[in-house]
This record gives sequence, structure tokens and C-alpha cells, in this order.
Amino acid sequence: MRCPVVFAVLFLFALNNAENTEKNVLVLIENVSVRDSHSLFFNFLKDRGYHLAYKYADDASLDLKHLGEYMYQHIIIFAPSVREFGGNLDVKKLTRFVDDGGNILVAGSSDIGEAIKDFGSDCGVEFDDEKTTVIDHMHYDVMDEGKHNLIIVDPENIANVPVITGKVTNPLLYRGIGIAANPANPLLINILHASDTAYSHSPDSPITNYPNTVGKNTQLITGLQARNDARVLFVGSLDFFSNDFFLSGAVNSQTGKSYAASGNKELSESLALWTFKETGVLRVSSVHHNKVGEKDSRREYTIKDDIMFSVDIEIKGLDGSWKPFVADDVQVELIRIDPFIRRTLPHQGNKYETQIKLPDVYGVFKLVVDYHRTGYTHLFTSNQVSPSDFISQIMTSQHPFLLLVVGLRVRNQKVE
Repeated sequence: MRCPVVFAVLFLFALNNAENTEKNVLVLIENVSVRDSHSLFFNFLKDRGYHLAYKYADDASLDLKHLGEYMYQHIIIFAPSVREFGGNLDVKKLTRFVDDGGNILVAGSSDIGEAIKDFGSDCGVEFDDEKTTVIDHMHYDVMDEGKHNLIIVDPENIANVPVITGKVTNPLLYRGIGIAANPANPLLINILHASDTAYSHSPDSPITNYPNTVGKNTQLITGLQARNDARVLFVGSLDFFSNDFFLSGAVNSQTGKSYAASGNKELSESLALWTFKETGVLRVSSVHHNKVGEKDSRREYTIKDDIMFSVDIEIKGLDGSWKPFVADDVQVELIRIDPFIRRTLPHQGNKYETQIKLPDVYGVFKLVVDYHRTGYTHLFTSNQVSPSDFISQIMTSQHPFLLLVVGLRVRNQKVE
């Protein structure tokens, strides 16, 4: 009787340990004051159950692994000026961490260091030069110190991807460096861009060359979702996550229009939840196909058969439970090298279902759902079906009898 109890205790311990590991976050900072100046953001993560391990970005003991296993599932880099990471950590290790499924949130500033710039470049994101900042002479806050780099960003400049950004109605405060995202990289998501009147340059130097980024091409926040669904977020402003920006109002010095609070807190929290895969995570809970009028799936069908195909899709909720996912753009394809049939799937709740007539061609086909949608994890399912002609099915069904006849014939020949 003791063995089942022991196994149950060990199972619960292992399950709890796995859940704890999923909430482990390495926070790299450049000075201890960041813990206090950004405490509201850190407390939000703690309230969500995350375990934050603070370390200096140049700490000689830095390492992501212990006994060959990752100690963290997520990394926050709030050390924009770091030139080189300490210990057993470098840009290649960060890239490998992402390749292995880890998620990273990076904040930059005008004092950008080579380590952050190099990691951004590996992900298709180019931070502007050190000492440059985003400047907007038409949209800056009254608390600006004369350089017009404490800018106010209209919430209309936020990408229309609610699963990433949530719902933000108030303007955003931003003081930091500009970002140029590689337009040829399909994995990048431009989340927040500057206004038409903004540009990125050093506020203390005259403009002699065309700025690296101008207007809406100046990205302020860019995300990346890798092919393995790992997520990386690049924000050009460390101040964006600060207590001061969370609690401050916003007053446009040109128009005088004021807001009691900025939208920084709401957007920052939504971005963190997305980066750490609390939002936008999909899964297939079941998939089924059968001939019309039947219930069970077949390994083989006859050409021109009418079949029913259905798939149940769920999305992970903020409480960790799985809920119905509803969308009007999920498709199924019948593929033999190239698609023969493509159908948009009607749905009732999270069940997507359609009727398909198999083509007048026999061979090996696949019923494939390959769903890509900005901000959501990649959804893929594939099921093989093999339409054959009627004669082939008859011959296949008669194999036992044919073998019996052949066996009797051979035996009779031996007797003779």
C-alpha cells in the first residue's frame, strides 16, 4: 500500500517542480536602483506567480544552465548599456536559449551597449547608434527637458493585434532609442511606431546626414515569434517600464491636451504576458474524419467519397485553463504534394467542421490544418487519407479468400 502513496507524492513533487520552472525568470540589471525604479512592473510579474532572480548583467557567475538543464524559461534584460555579458553568458548563448524555446524581454536606451545591439541584429532588429534618441518636435510631454525626446505616442500607433497589446486607450510616454526592423523578416511584428513627425538622432548634434529612421518607420517596440514559437520583445526605452512612466499623466505641450494617466502600465503588462506565453497559445484538442453517414475514421476511402473533417481548437486562458478558440480564418487543405482542395472551416464554438468530396484521383493524401496568425502560436495538424478506386478495395477485401484458394490449389497439386 505504501508504493502507490510514494509514487503519488513523487508525481506531485515533479509536477510542482515543473510548474515552478516555467515561472523562473532571470532579470539582468545594470544597477540595483532598477529594482526600485521599476518595482511596479516587477511586482506585477510576482503577483502572476513568477520567481524573479536578479543579477547584474556583467556578473562573473552568470549561467543559464545547471547540470545541463536550463534554470529559467524567461529572461528580462534591463541593462541596456552592458558592453559584454558576464560569466558563461554571451549573445550566442541568448540565441541558443531562444532556439531551445526560451523567451526574452529586452529594454534599450540611448546608452545602448554592444551586447544588446548584437543580440538585436541576430533577431533582425537594428537599434540606432549610441547617444541617439527618438525626437518629436510636435508630440512631446510638458515634463520634457528641452530636447523634445520625452515624446507622447498616440495609441493609434499600436498594432491592431489585441492578443499582444490588449486594449490601450491613453497615450504612451516614451524616452529612448529608435529601432529599425528588417522588413524582409516574416517573424518580426512591429508593435508600436513613432508619429509622422518623429525621427531618431542625437539631440546634441546638428543633422548633417539623413537620420537612420524617420516617421512611422521609427519602431519603438518590435516583437519576434520564432518558428518554434519562442518569443522575443525589443523595447527601445527602459523608462517605458518605470514607475514614473506608469504613474505619470501625459500632457501634450503643443496642444495642451492632458490625460490623468499614461497607457504604459496597461501596454507593458500585456506585452509581458504575451512574451512569456500567457496569451496567444493555441492547441488542437481533437481531430477526426469519417465518411458521411458513418462515425468511425477509415484508413482508406474510395475516390469521390464524401467525408466529414473536424478539428477542435483551444486557446490558453490567463488562468491557465483551455478555452474555445473562435476564428473565421481557419482552413483545411487536402494535399498530395500540392493542395487539391482548400476550404475555410465553419465553426460552432471551438469545433471546426466541413464536408469534403475526395477527388477522382487515388493516392496518398493528407488533411492539413496549418494555421498562422499574428501573435498566436503556430497550429499544425496532419492526417493521412488514402482514396482508392472501387476495384482496388474489392481486391483488398478479398485477399483472405484469394490466399485460401491459392493454398487449396497448391495442396491439390501436391496430392496429384
